[in-house]
Amino acid sequence: MKNTPNFAMAPFHLFTGLFAFALLASLISGTTPVRAAEPKHIGSYTDWNAFTYDEKGGKVCYMAGTPQKAEGKYSKRGDIHVLITHRKAEKSTGVVSIIAGYVYKKDSWAEVKVGSTKFELFTDSDKAWTRDDKGDRDMVRIMKQGLKMVVKGVSSRGTATTDTYSLTGFSAAYDAIGKACSIK
Repeated sequence: MKNTPNFAMAPFHLFTGLFAFALLASLISGTTPVRAAEPKHIGSYTDWNAFTYDEKGGKVCYMAGTPQKAEGKYSKRGDIHVLITHRKAEKSTGVVSIIAGYVYKKDSWAEVKVGSTKFELFTDSDKAWTRDDKGDRDMVRIMKQGLKMVVKGVSSRGTATTDTYSLTGFSAAYDAIGKACSIK
């Protein structure tokens, strides 16, 4: 029987990394909170965690997963996450973003594979995204059906990485953030 991660036992850097992402996400979206709100953990769903926070434009709901296996010939790497984010005030739902833990090679793509379906995500600095809303919808739909996801990328130093994520609990976490932001 698989052990369910105990969120209370998660390393402190996970909390600080997700808080930093929440602040960064609000800055990237163009909404600058007067005072950044600390994310509120709303639930653990096997290999995914769900959070909310308030920013100037309204409530943000997101879920985060970390890889079960991170491979590559690197000596140091930052926090690695996949995030799915809803911003109801902006009518933005199910936005997929990947934080690589390093700066991607300029003009490179991150390859994501779920089952036999492949996606190419554009990269900027240490993040990767789908090309558009349709790409987000398609990727979320496939992630809900899958068991694992493999993300491949290349760092600015030329280091190839392969990160493997479990998708166990993905659908439940997605439902939780949808409920928290009143999105169906």
